[in-house]
Amino acid sequence: MSQTQTIAIVLAAGMGTRMKSDTPKVMHRLAGLPLVDHALAGLKVAGVDQAIVVMGPEMADQADRFAPHKTVVQTDRLGTGHAVRVALEASETGEADLLVVFGDTPLLTPDTIKALLACRQEGAAAAVLGFRPSEPGVYGRLITEGEQVCRIVEAADASPDELAVGLCNSGVLVADGKKLKTWVQALKNDNAKGEYYLTDVIALAQADDGACVFAEGDVDELIGINTRADLAMAEGILQNRYRAAAMAGGVTLIDPASTFLSHDTTFGTDIEIGPFTVFGPGVTVGNHVTIKGFCHFENATIGERATVGPYARLRVGAALETDAHVGNFVEIKNARIEEGAKVNHLTYIGDARVGKAANVGAGTITANYDGFNKSHTDIGAGASIGSNTVLVAPVAVGDGAITGAGSVVRKDVPDNAIAVTDAAQKNREGTADAYRAQRKAVKESKSKDS
Repeated sequence: MSQTQTIAIVLAAGMGTRMKSDTPKVMHRLAGLPLVDHALAGLKVAGVDQAIVVMGPEMADQADRFAPHKTVVQTDRLGTGHAVRVALEASETGEADLLVVFGDTPLLTPDTIKALLACRQEGAAAAVLGFRPSEPGVYGRLITEGEQVCRIVEAADASPDELAVGLCNSGVLVADGKKLKTWVQALKNDNAKGEYYLTDVIALAQADDGACVFAEGDVDELIGINTRADLAMAEGILQNRYRAAAMAGGVTLIDPASTFLSHDTTFGTDIEIGPFTVFGPGVTVGNHVTIKGFCHFENATIGERATVGPYARLRVGAALETDAHVGNFVEIKNARIEEGAKVNHLTYIGDARVGKAANVGAGTITANYDGFNKSHTDIGAGASIGSNTVLVAPVAVGDGAITGAGSVVRKDVPDNAIAVTDAAQKNREGTADAYRAQRKAVKESKSKDS
């Protein structure tokens, strides 16, 4: 059978009151990406390029961020069946199959989506996704005969025999688009909550002589996010996926459990990462890189054979080229550290270029902000910046130039020049004891007065 086009309806209008947050539930983040974006990304990898996102009214001003996907607003939250009805009434779906997924179920994998679609494409009118939790509890049960789903029974309405069934309903389903439209329009809300339940379409399908089959997904894929605890659990599962993929791709994680990755972290091969390292969004790491742990990166690039850390922070716009060294307690922001350059100790480099093979001494600061503007510092190739140098931007230190320790550099330093700004040292011999006695007398005087 030829593959039918599939359009996904992503239900993302839940209020998430148990999250205790002003942020819409589906906009909370896992690995730096909103829950609903994880769902959309999974659909794309599974080959479902077109989606309709059903949002709550509080998200109406965010419609543009979902482009090119269509969005509709479910003003009255009257259940999952009603949400699908709202989507279909506002959209033209033609002959496509319709896949219904949830914006707060971000761990559903593309492989499981493909398996569910394949079940439907074998000729059944509908296919639902089941799973087998260790404690079925309050989940609705899929009552089956062979490969067919006869009905879905909510736990509260189930008999003891039905409660013994381990196959539970995830809520995810795919169906013949034209038939689903008819079934959704026929849904009733004669239940305690007065809502239209999407699960009721299975009974309507049976009445319509439409076969309903099922596929099974892993329990971890089908965690719905309703609380902060759920969010933390899902983060742990997702991090383990990312860690496993990184190690399979040639990354050594000294302590995987303390290494945190982002949804878009990109690694080369033969990389070693020490413990307690956090990769925020937008980080790319080249081949043969060593990261010594206790580091934090975001929107940064680390080139081949670079060495970073421990206790280093690379902020937005940091770029380390081949063989660059960034050491302990160093912060880099919007700066390029060129090939072979070293910034090894207790230093802040912001809005700057550190040239090829330059060396920046401990305690150096690029004073890039004057309270109004950010200005650039340029350090030339082979330059040597003495310890505790303050480079007051905008300023340039030429190729091969040297700054003396403790210098405050306010003017450009020519190539191969030495810049020294410290005042002459004066030694007042024999005065230390007198100074201490004076300070002690002043302190005692203040104590008596108080």
